[in-house]
Amino acid sequence: MRKYFLPLKAKPHCKINLGLHITGRREDGYHNIETIFLPIHALSDTLEIVDSDTPRIELDGIPLDTPPEDNICFKAWQLLHDKYGVPPVCIRLNKRIPFGAGLGGGSSDAAFTLKLLNQKYLGLSDPILTEHAKQLGADCPFFIRNRVAYATGIGDNLKRLRGFSLRGYRIVIEMPEGEHISTKEAYQNLDTSLFNIPRPDLCKAVKQPVEEWRNLIINDFEASVFPAHPAVANLKEDMYRRGAVYASMSGSGAAVFGIFPSNR
Repeated sequence: MRKYFLPLKAKPHCKINLGLHITGRREDGYHNIETIFLPIHALSDTLEIVDSDTPRIELDGIPLDTPPEDNICFKAWQLLHDKYGVPPVCIRLNKRIPFGAGLGGGSSDAAFTLKLLNQKYLGLSDPILTEHAKQLGADCPFFIRNRVAYATGIGDNLKRLRGFSLRGYRIVIEMPEGEHISTKEAYQNLDTSLFNIPRPDLCKAVKQPVEEWRNLIINDFEASVFPAHPAVANLKEDMYRRGAVYASMSGSGAAVFGIFPSNR
């Protein structure tokens, strides 16, 4: 008789980027970056894994523009199935994190799929699971450890950032209606002269008072995205008009976050 187990559930959440420097193009076609990833638990998807005779994925929430079999969560299962023989499961995903937003929603979903499957079947260490996550996407390794991190390489080399706090502030994330920006589009219009510009040390900059970040911490993608997507640029300026002490596009956009004093 087949044994059935209780569903495994998780809330894959998004991230924002505190600064994003594009430091050069690699021989493999990717770009080197440096950024600080900050997990944001308030905006999340819902992920559930249940026993199944055949592998499948059930999607709900925000409609996605890819076939279910191309979903990154399904690819995460496929990776562990091919390497370790993880059995068929049904992946149920309710999407709330918008795509084309620079919030890492898909990467988070994939990483949490790996973690749930690992919890049930494998018991791999975080370093091993992180190596598998690298095969799915540059942002996926961050969501394995899931803590504030300084990232280099293509975003997959992570160093824990200690001594950082936003106590006394709240973060608001918004996205202009109808705006979706692919990472490919953001890179296509990138100003390559940025590669040679000296940059502030991000790890030191984020430990300065938040009120000083506006002159210290930048997202290089804004220069390539804002001319083609003025609604995103306008949203950033609107955040400042509403009292944000710092505002920025996250990742390659189109989401913008503002950091506000908690009492506003």
